[in-house]
Amino acid sequence: MLRAFSYRNFRLYYTGQAISLIGTSMTQVSTSWLVYHLTNSAWMLGLVGFASQIPSFVLIPLGGVFADRWNRHRVLLIAQILGMLQSVALTWLALSGTINIWHITLLSLLQGVINAFEIPTRQAFLPETIAKENLGNALALYSSLVSVSVMLGPAIAGVLIALVGAGICFLLDSMSYIAVIVALVMMQIVPKQTISSGHKPLEKLKASFSYAFGFLPLRSILIGSALVCWVWAFYMALGPIFAKEILHGGPNTFGFLMTASGLGTLIGGIYLTGRKSMLGLEKILAFGTALMGVSLIIFALSHILWLSLLSLVVAGFGFILQIISGRTVLQLVVTDENRGQITGLYVMASTGAIPIGSLVAGALATNIGAVNTVILGASLCIFGALVFMQQFSTFNHLVRCNLDARGIQTQ
Repeated sequence: MLRAFSYRNFRLYYTGQAISLIGTSMTQVSTSWLVYHLTNSAWMLGLVGFASQIPSFVLIPLGGVFADRWNRHRVLLIAQILGMLQSVALTWLALSGTINIWHITLLSLLQGVINAFEIPTRQAFLPETIAKENLGNALALYSSLVSVSVMLGPAIAGVLIALVGAGICFLLDSMSYIAVIVALVMMQIVPKQTISSGHKPLEKLKASFSYAFGFLPLRSILIGSALVCWVWAFYMALGPIFAKEILHGGPNTFGFLMTASGLGTLIGGIYLTGRKSMLGLEKILAFGTALMGVSLIIFALSHILWLSLLSLVVAGFGFILQIISGRTVLQLVVTDENRGQITGLYVMASTGAIPIGSLVAGALATNIGAVNTVILGASLCIFGALVFMQQFSTFNHLVRCNLDARGIQTQ
């Protein structure tokens, strides 16, 4: 289960991200709570979530193209430095007491632009730290790390917000960037030859779209990931409302809710870490999507804290099953030459669905309430899983043919 840690570069990458991602999740929770505290508006919660992610939705495909043309290691280093500067600005405004909603929105937009280049580059860079035969294990370990950060970060943030305010959370996030910057500097990376092509970036992007949506496994992964992330954004955007209005709690309650979903993703990541066979991932994709939908319906209807927490653990488990399985298949079927481009499309479909989900969640919750909004989204997950089940045999056949053609063992 830990075989990927035998690679020095992966150990450095993992350690740096372990610290940085906890800070990032703290900032996400602190920002949501601060926005709701300043405005008491579901619409503004959705709007700020939209502002933080929409630049990624628009620019990430282009960022994926450049990830195949530029030095990925160098791009990551620059992006982390810019992210730290953005976090420092947010910290200064919060601690000085001058922060306003337009400050948060503007800085969220800036972070979204940085993420548009950082995220596809980071996901395309991960295979460079590991041997291909251990890629699935590395992806599961990394996803488990993300789950731990989502579990610990909100819990810490909830306590700190209640005790000293959101500004300290932003400060700790700013400091956490140092860890990943140091890790990147310490890596020994063999420079990859940049791809020279007569095609312009937009032409390459168009070709990537045609390839991805013309190949059933990739198309299914892109659409499925977009669906679960879109619905997950409903829960993320409306979390403060459930914590305060339905469960009658405060920032600690909101932190516990986020921690519960993070625990579920951690359990799912650990489960997938032990899998060695690539066969059967299509069933895990469908099962995870359906499980997430059912669990979110229970969460939406619950008025009891322990039941809400338990349902979010299960929802997080289902969510990460879909995400890791889809990402594993994607990383295996794409080639090194187009990895950044296809990864960019995947991030656009998944991460890019979050701003739309946040905006839709805010608008729907204003009109039909937060409970009905989450139930509606969760029902779409169940429906999507049933549709995908009809494609099991074709999906599995195409993936096996692709891997066999490239000499990659499926089990």
